[in-house]
Amino acid sequence: MAKPMLFIAAFIWGSSFFIMKGAVDSIPVFFLLAIRFTGGAALLALLCWKKWKNLTGDYVWRGAVMGALLFLAYSVQTFGLAGTTPSKNAFLTAVYCVIVPFLYWLVAKKRPDKFNIMAAVLCVAGVGFVSLNGDFSITWGDALTLCCAIFYASHIVAVAKVSPGKDIYLLTVFQFAFAALFAWILGFLFQEPPPLSIFNTDMVVQLLYLTVMATTVALLFQNVGQFWSEPSSAAVILSLESVFGVLCSVIFYGDPVSLQLVAGFVLIFVAVICSETKFSFLRKKPVPEPSEG
Repeated sequence: MAKPMLFIAAFIWGSSFFIMKGAVDSIPVFFLLAIRFTGGAALLALLCWKKWKNLTGDYVWRGAVMGALLFLAYSVQTFGLAGTTPSKNAFLTAVYCVIVPFLYWLVAKKRPDKFNIMAAVLCVAGVGFVSLNGDFSITWGDALTLCCAIFYASHIVAVAKVSPGKDIYLLTVFQFAFAALFAWILGFLFQEPPPLSIFNTDMVVQLLYLTVMATTVALLFQNVGQFWSEPSSAAVILSLESVFGVLCSVIFYGDPVSLQLVAGFVLIFVAVICSETKFSFLRKKPVPEPSEG
C-alpha cells in the first residue's frame, strides 16, 4: 500500500494549492499553519490512541526535527504563494525531487550518477522558463518557493533517517505538534491574529479540508508511504502534486497558461523523471538466449 498512499498524498496536495491561495489571503501565514497542524496533531493523536503504549522519550527529538523542517517548508511555501500563482508555486516546489539525491549523498554518502546531474540541468532550465518574466526578473514569491523546495528535500531525507524502528503514526503526531508550536510562537510574535468575523462557512470548509485532508491524511500517507519506500522513489511520486496542482489551478482558479510556462513545466517534469527513473523504461531489455533441448 506504500505507493498508492504516496499517490493519494500527491493528489490531495495538488488540489489544495488553489484552496490555500484563498485562505492565505484572509489568514496570516503562521496562524493558518498553526490551525492546520494543531488540528492535525489532535485528530491523529485520537485516531492512534492505542499506539501510545509504544511511546519512548526519543520520539520527542525525532518529532521536533521532522516538525521543524516541515514547518519551515510549509511556511516558506505559503509566504511564496502570496507572491506568485498557484501553478508556479506547485511546479517550483517540485524542484525538491531533484535536490533529494544530492542531499541524500551528503547524509548517506551515496553519490548521484550522471542522470541526477542531467536532471539538475534540465530542472534549472525549466525553473528559468517558469519563473523568469519578460524582463528576465524573478518574483519574490518564486524565490521563496525555490527555498521551500530545499526544506522539503531536507524533510524527506530527515524522515528517512529518523523514522526507522519507530511507530510512524506516533512520530507523525509529534511532528505535527512541534510544527504547530513553532507556528503559534511566530504567529503571536510577528503577526496579528485573524478576527473571528472572517470564519464564515466558506472559510471553515476550506480550513477543514486543509486540516483533515491536506495535513492529517496527506502527511500521514507521505510518512507511512516513505517509511516503506526509498527516498528517491517516494520523491518522484510525491512530485506529481505539482501536476495535480497545475490542473486544479487552471480548472478552478483560472490560472493563465502560456507556451513558455508549459515549456518550463515539461522540462521540470522530464527532470524529475530523469532523476528518479534514469529513463530505464526507454532502454531495451536483453532478450534471453533460447535454452537448448
